[in-house]
Amino acid sequence: MSDAHGLPADFDGPRRYTIRIDGHLDARWSGRFEGLIITLDDDGTTVLTAPVADQAALHGWLKTIRDLGLPLISVSPLEQGPADESQFNRRI
Repeated sequence: MSDAHGLPADFDGPRRYTIRIDGHLDARWSGRFEGLIITLDDDGTTVLTAPVADQAALHGWLKTIRDLGLPLISVSPLEQGPADESQFNRRI
């Protein structure tokens, strides 16, 4: 069901996202991105897989990326439905 703005009813619920940044992050960044899965791709980018509780949490990760001066390439949901709650306990 959608609300008056045409957004799905669960729009602000838990979801998983991929956040792609330019360049490879090394292990020293794992503390800043605790709870995310860091994948270094062959194309020279880093993909952060982020299970987030809501839009506020997603914006928190994006703020961290901005504050560190990391070049953001994209942010994409991994799936249409809510994320599996077990993924909120995964670590790097």
